[in-house]
Amino acid sequence: MAGAQEKKLASVSNLMAVFENSRTPGAVPRDRRLDDYPHCAGSRLPQPPEPWERPTPEETLDSGPRTVSRRYLNSLKSKLSSGGWRKSCQPRTGPGMETQEPEEKRIVQELLETEQAYVARLHLLDQVFFQELLKAARGSKAFPEDVVRLIFSNISSIYQFHSQFFLPELQRRLDTWTATPRIGDVIQKLAPFLKMYSEYVKNFERAAELLATWTDKSPPFQEVITRIQSSEASGSLTLQHHMLEPVQRIPRYELLLKEYVQKLPAEAPDRADAQKALDMIFSAAQHSNAAITEMERLQDLWEVYQRLGLDDDIVDPSNTLLREGPVLKISFRRSDPLERYLFLFNNMLLYCVPRVIQVGAHFQVRTRIDVAGMKVRELTDAEFPHSFLVSGKQRTLELQARSREEMISWIQACQAAIDQIEKRNETFKAAVQGPEGDSQEQQLQSEELGLRAPQWVRDKMVTMCMRCQEPFTALTRRRHHCRACGYVVCARCSDYRAELKYDYNRPNRVCFDCYTFLTGSVLPGDRRRGILEKGSSAGTEHSLMCSFLQLLGDKWGKSGPRGWCVIPRDDPLVLYVYAAPQDTRAHTSIPLLGYQVTAGPPADPRVFHLQQSGQLYTFKAETEELRGRWVRAVEQAASGWSPGGPPGDLSD
Repeated sequence: MAGAQEKKLASVSNLMAVFENSRTPGAVPRDRRLDDYPHCAGSRLPQPPEPWERPTPEETLDSGPRTVSRRYLNSLKSKLSSGGWRKSCQPRTGPGMETQEPEEKRIVQELLETEQAYVARLHLLDQVFFQELLKAARGSKAFPEDVVRLIFSNISSIYQFHSQFFLPELQRRLDTWTATPRIGDVIQKLAPFLKMYSEYVKNFERAAELLATWTDKSPPFQEVITRIQSSEASGSLTLQHHMLEPVQRIPRYELLLKEYVQKLPAEAPDRADAQKALDMIFSAAQHSNAAITEMERLQDLWEVYQRLGLDDDIVDPSNTLLREGPVLKISFRRSDPLERYLFLFNNMLLYCVPRVIQVGAHFQVRTRIDVAGMKVRELTDAEFPHSFLVSGKQRTLELQARSREEMISWIQACQAAIDQIEKRNETFKAAVQGPEGDSQEQQLQSEELGLRAPQWVRDKMVTMCMRCQEPFTALTRRRHHCRACGYVVCARCSDYRAELKYDYNRPNRVCFDCYTFLTGSVLPGDRRRGILEKGSSAGTEHSLMCSFLQLLGDKWGKSGPRGWCVIPRDDPLVLYVYAAPQDTRAHTSIPLLGYQVTAGPPADPRVFHLQQSGQLYTFKAETEELRGRWVRAVEQAASGWSPGGPPGDLSD
């Protein structure tokens, strides 16, 4: 046993000598010339770096490590996915080729020689760089051992596998090639172990960053690396270039094995095993490709967490960033939207505010909304186009995108996250929304009262309390919001507090109706509505015609210069005039049956009159097209037309 171990160590020492001699300019191993294998440019040992990995003149002069860019990693992943590594080398033709050894044997010889050089490179990484840095860390305490172990990851396991198992098996098979001309069975037996490369590849970018950081930070660390890099064994290459070898090795196995399968005769006994081995090598390459993708995901996630300030409640490596971007927040108090920023993950939506001074974190997280239980839908709002609603357990947001395409993209991304988490939790939720989708949502609102944050009605959309219908004033009757239903109510109607589950059962200000419903003390009873109490909140979807119109003349008194005018579908012969779109009581109602519509003065074609028996109402639309639609709608109502027949919807 001891003799075998000594023989194995001597073999590795010989490989190191071969590798060092081959790195010397002009040196060629005595027992084998490079020109003996002209059929493939990749047969020269050791193989020169690819153009995208070759060191620049500056890198050759400066032996310090270089950071591997994201561009290189993307290039590597593309090669693994697209099959760029699988372009076989074309054999050269020349005199005397017929007398040489079979092509498949030369490829196996090339595989063995590249494996010898690769094991020498692994020996340099594991037994020289790794062990010397560990020894220096233990002796000087100038840098921690954990950093060294993180940089080299599982390189020791990779080195032991290739030096003690893979290389000896290849060597034995080539020595007995005449009796057993096959390698497919050998590679089949050892290929599953190549999946250990995934851990190394996944850690590679982090290792490169640690290497660069501690080279600048610790002079003893830099001194050890510089001393080894300047040695003949390193071949004037940096540690980082040596560390690239394991990342590139599996695609090179696939390249050589694919060429080997192509050169095998159709009746060769190794053909089936070699093809199966090639499939297994391809699976290992895909495994490395998945590791690179996972590494990129974690890198992107870490960058996002840094922009958010590394909050403990947010940082979770299992998260996946689905979408991010700026939006506008529609305020319920201000008329102009506010600039905000959203981060959508697979399990949460972060509503953020950009920091003025972006030192460290770039954004401040205002609200975290769980995707579980979240709802999203488009809003129909003429004042704020491309707006959508995000309703979650923690908060409900009215947001505006910069374009309709961007709004649709946000809605689709949110809905995809919702569907995915529902599928994962194996829950089924009926999401059928027909023409009466909004009314269905209003019916569900009472069941969810207090369970999720409501959509707040904007202040300027109402002029009176949405419960008692008393008009608001600047001093004596001010606006308040019910935290349960989102209505704008007066102080008298909201002088109650109830625990809301979405706010962790803390007492919140609620209106009387929500208080009685949540506490269960008294069920809210229906009182008989007045003739003017017909809500306009659903006017856009449930009206034949609705829009703002200017109210001209003395007929309107103190009602104001503009009104929200609605002809409801369920009351198509009456025109209701509200002070604001969300008011629950109209200040004027006009029975249209028998009224005549006349044009206004020629100087302003946007004006029209309603006239009957001495009654005269004057309106002014914002455009001539809108005025024409109003005239047609009023004429139909005045003639007694009902929604059951043509023409169709005229609503704005």
